[in-house]
Amino acid sequence: MSWFDGLLYPIMVAVAWIMVQFHSLLTKAGLDEESGAAWALSIVGLVIVMRILLIPLFFKQIKASRGMQLLAPEMQAIQKKYKGKTDPASREAMSRETMELYRKHGTNPFASCLPILAQSPIFFALFRVLYSLGPLADGTYPNAENPKATIGPLTAQLAGQAESATIFGAPLSGTFLGSDDIQVKVVTVLLILAMSATTFLTQRQLTMKNMPPAALQGPMAQQQKMLLYLMPIIFAVSGVNFPIGVLIYWTTTNLWSMGQQFYTIRRMPAPGSQAEIALKERRARKAATKGGTLQIEETPTTVLDEKPRPGQRTQPKRKDRAKARPAGAAGATAAGATAAGGTNGAASGAAAAPGGAAASAADDGPDEPPAKRVSTTKPKK
Repeated sequence: MSWFDGLLYPIMVAVAWIMVQFHSLLTKAGLDEESGAAWALSIVGLVIVMRILLIPLFFKQIKASRGMQLLAPEMQAIQKKYKGKTDPASREAMSRETMELYRKHGTNPFASCLPILAQSPIFFALFRVLYSLGPLADGTYPNAENPKATIGPLTAQLAGQAESATIFGAPLSGTFLGSDDIQVKVVTVLLILAMSATTFLTQRQLTMKNMPPAALQGPMAQQQKMLLYLMPIIFAVSGVNFPIGVLIYWTTTNLWSMGQQFYTIRRMPAPGSQAEIALKERRARKAATKGGTLQIEETPTTVLDEKPRPGQRTQPKRKDRAKARPAGAAGATAAGATAAGGTNGAASGAAAAPGGAAASAADDGPDEPPAKRVSTTKPKK
């Protein structure tokens, strides 16, 4: 046994146990125990079990993705702040502010990779189990710890059945480069195309439909777009080395991811994304069919009430108030004028020579122009 098999052996036993249990269940349901359908559906059952176990990580992935979307504007501000600064101090400050931003929003860019990272050991364990079907069936599988040469419940007899099982004439352990059979190559190419297409559609569904416009701009968005097209190419190139059973596993898990994401995005879209706009439109149409509940959906009624407010400054009511003010204001200003005249007269009387004539002149003064008032005082001097 190689060191890699020794490292993955516990996971290989778990993978083999799940496959054997599903195979036993399917044979009891009426499928031939040596048929390719029974073993292919056993791999599908392995996918279902693993994805159910990974549901908590999936929700963490959704939370991390939304957190990254929400902090995208702040991230762009940090990148703009340190743009063109290549000195170590600026780089360290940028990294420190970036980590503080992740801590503030409670997210991490690596959290979105948790389901893939968690599936990687299962993926490689299944790869090694399918690769070992031939040696297991022949009894030549090297395992010093287990003289019976088995992988958990996967005995030599079951391994022989799985080795001889075919899908459209191609064995589950067959690979594109490891076989000269044209049937194996055709089935492998079809599964590689299906795996690449489902990988692309899964990533596109997550990035394009469930991201606000602000998150689709900037360096991070460009990296995600590159990965959107790069990942299917990587899987297509490396898929020629994968057994057909592994290609079935990966295609099935991509289909599961598409369905799971479709349900999550449809029910709980990210704020500001196209999925959220579509959700509001569906709710509006549903409310329209029920009649009166449509008004609940059209909550921006306050906007309609606020539209006339800028024009209320020139409304007739305020004009009437402006016209009514001069009548009351005239009396007030007249009274003020007389009071001012009296005080002015008293002041002028105090400034003039002391006597009752000055006071009487001050009383008569407002009826005459100021020039005449001055001329009448001169003879008294």
